[in-house]
Amino acid sequence: MTVSKTAEKSSEKSGEAAKGRKDAGEPLAETLQLGELSEQLGYVLKRAQLKVFENFLRCMASLQLTPAQFSVLLLVEKNPGRNQTEIASTLGILRPNFVAMLDNLESRDLCARIRSTNDRRSHILVLTDKGKAVLARAKKLVATKHEARLNDLLGQSNREALIAMLSKIANEF
Repeated sequence: MTVSKTAEKSSEKSGEAAKGRKDAGEPLAETLQLGELSEQLGYVLKRAQLKVFENFLRCMASLQLTPAQFSVLLLVEKNPGRNQTEIASTLGILRPNFVAMLDNLESRDLCARIRSTNDRRSHILVLTDKGKAVLARAKKLVATKHEARLNDLLGQSNREALIAMLSKIANEF
């Protein structure tokens, strides 16, 4: 079997690079070619969402808030006295997942469920004092770290255009 010189050099480099790895016996894998996938809007949106969420989680590590939890706290703050079904529905969170999230937020004393005086089967959501303080800190972190990074990357006009386009998809698709 003959091997081209470029393949031999590549193999030598792969071997040198692999010496410090656990899987040193395996050659380095080439980057997969995405083909048409790289032009599929759904795929690109999902990849972007994953990157945005990773950055959000890094920014919120000290507060231990996920994007969904942050969204819940924001909606509860802006819509006092609304019930948990309305909040979950607005955010598109399934009921079982939302109940588990609320259990977590309540156990951390960030929000509370209060039985509605209008409908005893329903619970309204309120932020606790600790929840208000944590949300205030979270908003500052989001503005100064997370959104600021996105703004630096995109620029203000592209950011506004992207929000408009994504809103159109969310509302009309």
